[in-house]
Amino acid sequence: MARDPDYGAFVDKFVLELTSSAHDQPLQGLTFAVKDIFDMEGYVTGFGHPDWARTHSAATSTAPAVLAVLRGGATCVGKTVMDEMAYSIDGENIHYGTPINPCAPDRVPGGSSSGSAVAVGAKIVDFSLGTDTGGSVRVPASYCGILGFRPSYDAVPTAGVVPLAQSFDTVGWFARDPVILSRVGHILLKSPVMDPIKPSQVIIAEDCFQLSNIPNDRLGQVLVKSVEKIYGGHILKHTVLGDYVKEKVPSLKHFMSNEIKELEHNIPSLAALSNAMRSLERYEFKDNHGEWITAVKPELGPAISERVWEAVRTTGENVDACHSVKTELHAALATLLQDFGILAIPTVAGLPPKLQTDPTTLKIFRAKAFGLLSIAGVSGFCQVSIPLGMYDNLPVSVSLLAKQGSDAFLLNVVESLYGTLKEQVEITEK
Repeated sequence: MARDPDYGAFVDKFVLELTSSAHDQPLQGLTFAVKDIFDMEGYVTGFGHPDWARTHSAATSTAPAVLAVLRGGATCVGKTVMDEMAYSIDGENIHYGTPINPCAPDRVPGGSSSGSAVAVGAKIVDFSLGTDTGGSVRVPASYCGILGFRPSYDAVPTAGVVPLAQSFDTVGWFARDPVILSRVGHILLKSPVMDPIKPSQVIIAEDCFQLSNIPNDRLGQVLVKSVEKIYGGHILKHTVLGDYVKEKVPSLKHFMSNEIKELEHNIPSLAALSNAMRSLERYEFKDNHGEWITAVKPELGPAISERVWEAVRTTGENVDACHSVKTELHAALATLLQDFGILAIPTVAGLPPKLQTDPTTLKIFRAKAFGLLSIAGVSGFCQVSIPLGMYDNLPVSVSLLAKQGSDAFLLNVVESLYGTLKEQVEITEK
């Protein structure tokens, strides 16, 4: 079949730029794409589903995050495909098709910001906007071999963005180049460009790296060697994150099922953390969209359908316990990292799954991924997924997390480490 030159990434293509006489336009000359979850004046926000588009009218204003990058001088070239109602990390959409993963065409691109990641990975745009509630920027960035940034909770305005679950929703962005990632970040975060600050410590979460089915010399070790080279080995520390979280987040006991305690392939406290997060996410999703779903009964892909209807049936028990978990985890990780500490984990627990993999075989893989993804999700800390080349011809990545509000610091660290990480990957791949 003839490959779509746009890799199936777009639902709508157009050219939009703001004419401005302002001299300070750091994004001048850059192109970007926008996930179809952001309002853009005059366009219907589709939220990944034709029934949603059919039952909603055109937006009367543009989301502040989109306006900010337009005012920064960037040109928008279209809206991108996303998973239905943003409720998946796979990137498959039965209505609009699955955007083609430019790194691995037989694999899923990751979601729910699938088209935004693909547009950057396929070099159609310089950067793109997505959203990340449970992993929807970090996962597609990892699967498509590009940079993906989930900012601190509440750091970038989510006004004009269709909500999934307000306790966790963030506006994130993708780029291939760390300098562009930073430039876009400074605009969205409204943060001044500052001198890089050296991390006080880089904490390697040993148990999280053991979860991954990618050999550690292609993952953790690449990072360790790069940190030693740039900052010196004295700032490296090692921890068993699962044990630390279990001890410091007592409210997790409400989410520790017997099933979790017996899991061989997961870290029990992170599985409980994921349970707590998904529980509150379901409750808020129902609050946002339950009425619409019940009234419209949209046709949904099988895995998403199950998730959506489970949310619609949720009773919201344990909601208070979920909020306690959030508060406790935030405090625990703030104590662990201090002001300029970095926590290193794998973004996901392995390689991108094949297209149309049976959901039951993905169960363990997804469970591991959600355990890792819920660390930033629940704490509100910022996280960046950084590509580490290819393993078995498929993209792999590592993630760095920093304290809530330390986004500009984390962006600087990525810029400082990126070149050395690439060199280390090349040495390892030889």
